Amino acid sequence: MRLDPIEEPDGIRMRFVYWMMRRKFGTAMTPLKVVVARVPGLLGVNRAFQKFHTNKIQLEPELKLMVGTLVSKTNECGFCVDFTQSEAIREDLEMEKFNALAEYQTSPLFTERERAALAYAEEITRQKTVSDATFEELRTHFNDREIVEITVLNAMQNFTTLINIPLEIESDGLCAIARSETKTEQGEQTSVRSVQD
Repeated sequence: MRLDPIEEPDGIRMRFVYWMMRRKFGTAMTPLKVVVARVPGLLGVNRAFQKFHTNKIQLEPELKLMVGTLVSKTNECGFCVDFTQSEAIREDLEMEKFNALAEYQTSPLFTERERAALAYAEEITRQKTVSDATFEELRTHFNDREIVEITVLNAMQNFTTLINIPLEIESDGLCAIARSETKTEQGEQTSVRSVQD
């Protein structure tokens, strides 16, 4: 990492954000400690992105996270891959597709619709443009709004990776934390069912 994380931030607001992050994700994430702690105005940008991603984009949750993961893998952003996959774990999605993203073009796990979206996102990420053929295949499976949503998702994920990569921000182990929390929740549910029986 090129800049040291700020473990003890200035100001009540930023300390509260660290606390909330630890509560929600099990850790105060490194981009928060490296980037946002130094430029607090980015907190609003991140919050707006997350709110838009969660509340406004109508694509199915699995596809949204697969696009984000593929863009992150294409850019080789360890933190972003870890984050998007941890979100998939938290949403209780099957991880088989996420683990097979490198073979999305040929794997029988993926639908033609998913392949079209992933090919579009990958081509934009690699080339900053797309061929007519890639766009026409996308148009076969998605309406205009969905095409714009995929394009925006791609741009948002590239924005994030282009902050983390040059600062050498790597994985925070968020997938491991999410798996641990999921196992704990499943254990608690089993205990409650046992008591009720």
